[in-house]
Amino acid sequence: MPEDAARLAVRATRVSVTLGSRRVLHEVDLEAKPGEVLALLGPNGAGKSTLLRALAGLVPFRGQIALGDTDIAALAPPERARRISYVPQRSLLRSALSVDEVVALGRYAHRGGWGGLSKADRLAIDHALETAHARGLRGRIFTQLSVGEQQRVLLARALATDAPILLLDEPTAALDVGEGMAVLRLISRLAERQHTIVVVLHDLADARSTTDRALLLEEGHVVERGPTNDVVAPGPIRAVYGVELIENARIGFAPADPGEEGSVDG
Repeated sequence: MPEDAARLAVRATRVSVTLGSRRVLHEVDLEAKPGEVLALLGPNGAGKSTLLRALAGLVPFRGQIALGDTDIAALAPPERARRISYVPQRSLLRSALSVDEVVALGRYAHRGGWGGLSKADRLAIDHALETAHARGLRGRIFTQLSVGEQQRVLLARALATDAPILLLDEPTAALDVGEGMAVLRLISRLAERQHTIVVVLHDLADARSTTDRALLLEEGHVVERGPTNDVVAPGPIRAVYGVELIENARIGFAPADPGEEGSVDG
């Protein structure tokens, strides 16, 4: 990742989104910095995924979103794609593309068209598959993969863009315990490489263990923001979810063999 790109942050100022006749987000402010993971938390319908899609430039919004020092509205789509990459909770791909072809889609912004892959493209694809622990899926058809396998391929596609800002929408949804832990470890290691990461999470324990700061949303409004341990705390959780937070009541897991995690050296 280029040194100048590594310093990119994403900032949202008074961002509002209306879908149909419903106001989904109400003047939300947000800042995520390189080297940290920012969690978007809240119950269903709070506006988390809509906020993530607004940050990616995928839904119309009012207010301002900046990538580094540049307003997102001033960026042409290829330039925006080189700065920010979005991973949906579920893929909408229905074509019988191979895993390599799906990950190669992440290189489109670097190729200036649909020409053949360069040596740099192929190296980026190889590295992305290795980093996302998806190398063993090469040669298979994307639509024939399990949900967890598809999620690893979508992460690889995002990494292949070399974008310094990663937006992840519930990356552990529908994954089993081992797959979910592997994704969370990958997120932490990418932040160590100075990626800027914004992630929607439902599991509050995962948010505490993986993320640095959090934004707690309710009905499109920011209720609490700050270090994750301060946001996932008795007062805010009671106010938003209507439940009491009980510490140390959740069963825990650890990697059976940490040496199998792989490397994300750039």
